[in-house]
Amino acid sequence: MTQRTLNATAASLLGFLHSGPSSGWDLLITARRRIGPFWSITQSQVYRELAAMERAGLITAHQSGPRDRRPYELTGAGRAAFARWLAREPSPEQIRFPLLLTMSFGAHLSSETLAEFVESHRRTHVERLAEYESAREALNEVMQAGMADAYGFATLDFGIRYERAVLEWFEHLPARIREGREPADDAAGTRG
Repeated sequence: MTQRTLNATAASLLGFLHSGPSSGWDLLITARRRIGPFWSITQSQVYRELAAMERAGLITAHQSGPRDRRPYELTGAGRAAFARWLAREPSPEQIRFPLLLTMSFGAHLSSETLAEFVESHRRTHVERLAEYESAREALNEVMQAGMADAYGFATLDFGIRYERAVLEWFEHLPARIREGREPADDAAGTRG
């Protein structure tokens, strides 16, 4: 068997399987809960990667259980492949922020529509920050009891700091973007 170069999705699934056998559906739920805020994995990716990893001998599939869910288990080769992937330096991050893409073409969109998009996304970030801060309070209690890992806490802390930075950015957007004013409206407002 040749050594398979893992992509981040496959490596993540192998990482989750270190906790024990899981079905594809359970792995998808785990991924959405644990890494969903900063790394997206789709259902089709999960099942495609599971099939490829099974063919490569990195995991084994067991008989289907309840609701036709087939649990997958990590093999020795899968543990080794995951260890190799984890030991390599991660590639630089790439920002994929759909609102920024839309905003970069904002001159071709009505100011009101862009302002609606901005406000909708701002509310989403406010809600996400509240969720992260609530999770941090719960995690603080667990950490004080010595039962949580610092790695999950560091990841959550990044999420909180990121959301705060994004919300600060929203506050500093020009009024014409935040409030849907046309440039001519801005000029008229400063005159009188």
